[in-house]
Amino acid sequence: MKPWLLCNGHSVRLTLHVQPGAKKTEAAGEHGDCLKIRLAAPPVDGKANAALIAWLAALFDAPRRDVELVSGDKSRHKVVLIASELDAAAVLALLRLQ
Repeated sequence: MKPWLLCNGHSVRLTLHVQPGAKKTEAAGEHGDCLKIRLAAPPVDGKANAALIAWLAALFDAPRRDVELVSGDKSRHKVVLIASELDAAAVLALLRLQ
């Protein structure tokens, strides 16, 4: 399937390349083995990470506590785990990347 997407029935793991400071927050296609996310938040004081978690929680209709930044706190390359029972096709539909 997609190298940046792993669904195991209980969670969704996304490997992301995040571009902060964009005009709007959106999924912007693939970037190597990652999904590129443009974020409308500056990369200062954790604002980009907070915006990413809030955007993913809203997108997946999940509470923020179910969206965890596993790695990449200070990097553009991030791994996020979302407690969700969605399959890969449903995740791609949410991200509008079919």
